[in-house]
Amino acid sequence: MSTVSPATETTPAAPAIHPETRIGHVHLKVADLPRAIAFYRDAFGFELMETYGDQAAFLAAGGYHHHLGLNTWESRGGPPPARGTTGLYHFAILYPNRKELARALQRLIDHGVPIDGASDHGVSEAIYLHDPDGNGIEIYRDRPRDEWPREADGSLRMTLDPLDLRGLLLELED
Repeated sequence: MSTVSPATETTPAAPAIHPETRIGHVHLKVADLPRAIAFYRDAFGFELMETYGDQAAFLAAGGYHHHLGLNTWESRGGPPPARGTTGLYHFAILYPNRKELARALQRLIDHGVPIDGASDHGVSEAIYLHDPDGNGIEIYRDRPRDEWPREADGSLRMTLDPLDLRGLLLELED
């Protein structure tokens, strides 16, 4: 368990970013474009929206132009990044509710995708894995804000409890 509190500042801060700002997509370097397309299309269900020759592909959910960009411009045939180097730790895919997270987990299981870990963070339930190129992925669902655990002083209290994957999959029995 850890407490998350606002950072202390020593210099005046610029105005905060607008609260409705969202990160729109992630673009990943991959070694093998057809393999990466198959992984994100089959194991997650993203739709292939467009390809750029044999160098790039764009995948999305719900007809959006793209949530995922995949390219081999600098990485065709390359190895995954070595441990202990800088770069992407993981990107996260937010599901709208617990049942959809359970559906995503079942799809990964059905496609034989290994799961690296799963945690209940109090504010969210998260499952961690890697794609075939070693890119970290978190799939998760947020709990409603009024259910987030708080300390007596009102600060957010995140947890690192195990997530019961069998219990999560019971959501699909309804």
